[in-house]
Amino acid sequence: MNDTPVLFVIDDEPGILSLVERAVSSTGYRTVLHRSPADALATLGHERVDAALIDLRMPDVGGLDVLRTIRQVQPACGVILMTGEGSVECAIEAVKRGALDYLTKPLDFERLRRLLIDTRDEAARRADLFTSEGATARRLELCGVIGRGPVMQQLFGLVRRIAPHARTALITGETGTGKEGIARAIHELGPRRTKRFVTLNCGAVVETLFEAAEGGTLFLDEIGELPAPWQAKLLRMLETDVRVIAATTRDLRAEADAGRFHSDLVDRLNVVELHVPPLRERREDIPYLTAAFVKEFAGRFGKPIDGVSPAAEQILISGAWLGNVRELRNVLERACMLAEGHVLTERDVVGVMPAARDVPGLSQSPPAPLDQDLDQVERDHIVRVLADTKGNKQAAARRLGISRRTLYRRLERHNL
Repeated sequence: MNDTPVLFVIDDEPGILSLVERAVSSTGYRTVLHRSPADALATLGHERVDAALIDLRMPDVGGLDVLRTIRQVQPACGVILMTGEGSVECAIEAVKRGALDYLTKPLDFERLRRLLIDTRDEAARRADLFTSEGATARRLELCGVIGRGPVMQQLFGLVRRIAPHARTALITGETGTGKEGIARAIHELGPRRTKRFVTLNCGAVVETLFEAAEGGTLFLDEIGELPAPWQAKLLRMLETDVRVIAATTRDLRAEADAGRFHSDLVDRLNVVELHVPPLRERREDIPYLTAAFVKEFAGRFGKPIDGVSPAAEQILISGAWLGNVRELRNVLERACMLAEGHVLTERDVVGVMPAARDVPGLSQSPPAPLDQDLDQVERDHIVRVLADTKGNKQAAARRLGISRRTLYRRLERHNL
């Protein structure tokens, strides 16, 4: 990809175009001159534009209309308006509509050069930061699981310590937090790494589940849903030569106390417990997860995406993420698939992120109070998604980034 920044200059006066081209030649931009706003706008969808200098008053299309279109098509582009009829009102309106600044003619070329250089350097800083975050994510990951914050690093340390020794382990955490990834890390760092890693959802157990692992590692997902007759069988089978790692979103001790789960099986599985925290409790990891996922999907879809705008990143960091890392990954996959620019923008993210409506400034209703009960926030969010999907629970679960079974449990818990 060509890293030379592109500047569109749009003015119906040829003399202005020539002056600007000479004046900004030292800023490092490739300058593209347009006398016709319509011609300039027609090329927006085909060429990356990093900055635009637009005359406010032109015969066919006004500068504010051009600004509006650029903000829609290439939101990351920095726009500067210019006119011979300056006024405070026009300047305020231009900035409100997303312009970087407003210059009057005759142009202050030194100020223009500074604006363009600042725009160029800020874009370069964002790209460097994005690259750095991606590199940090790769350096601090554990067998593909990303976590830069102290909670995840402590979890990674525990995984490394138990992997060579533990025959059984219990991984707890909400749906979508990455429990299977932690289980795979235990397998890959342990003595059975050359054997099979078999994943089995406990809602669909099979008679030959232990034979399938062949001396390797058996990962039992949603162990809390294992039918009672199989709990006793599993307890007996734990003596075989298979490492068993179980995962659950439930409190198995509470399930055992209520008579719904075999208490001896809890003791056998819970020799080591590893808790994977929800994404909302480790928001410092979101920029690094974002960088890793965007790089992955940009490569898969052949898109020249090399960054995320500050506004889009803030939306991601502030998201509800009821579906945790899985939901974040799904959102970024859809955003990258549909994105047309080289930077994921606020528009790209909002278009595929149901939780974006809960972000202050994007919601038409007031944001939830900071002290509002988390269960109520979750309930309200599920209600909104169900309304959007017209009650289609499969579609709602997909948008929330959770399984349909988990959605049904939450509907029951919230009396919906």
